[in-house]
Amino acid sequence: MRFDNATFETSFGNPEQLKKSDLPEIAFSGRSNVGKSSLLNKLMGRKSLARVSSMPGKTVTINFFKLDNCRLVDLPGYGYAKVSHSEKIRWSNLMETYFSSDRDLRLVVQLVDMRHLPSEQDLDMISYMISNDIPFVVALTKCDKLNKTERMNQLEAICSVLTKYGNISVIPFSATKGDGVEELRKYIEKSLEG
Repeated sequence: MRFDNATFETSFGNPEQLKKSDLPEIAFSGRSNVGKSSLLNKLMGRKSLARVSSMPGKTVTINFFKLDNCRLVDLPGYGYAKVSHSEKIRWSNLMETYFSSDRDLRLVVQLVDMRHLPSEQDLDMISYMISNDIPFVVALTKCDKLNKTERMNQLEAICSVLTKYGNISVIPFSATKGDGVEELRKYIEKSLEG
């Protein structure tokens, strides 16, 4: 599969704008500032296809990137405190509409910053996917910010939090150094086979 063939297709900011799903979709979910845009750019082998912002909470739309046989879907980041209550409700409605509409959703890549334990909202998202039988994998972003010992300790701590949710696949990922890129690509390709 040619990830570097990806093109930005469209974005939607309101639930009513969402079009019907006509291709398999791989969605990317996570907190604001977890590195979603950087991960997407690294995955697609592009520098700035997905817009990277220094300010968290900037992705307020659902962004669609088209590949040959699927779409990558960049969902709005959650958990940023400095947005208005009405904006949080709009984001929530947008996410609920996306997940509850009849989409060919093959996989969700749930991003968690490897430097921290999963937040309550990360765990809520994981619980939601499990209870709705949505296949997912956890990508632990910014793993390059930790030294080898810190990385091993943090991986163990995160996996111990996640064990109560069952056997969850975890991929340490670095948008800077490329750790986890090929593993995540293979995971995505496998999810598209079924």
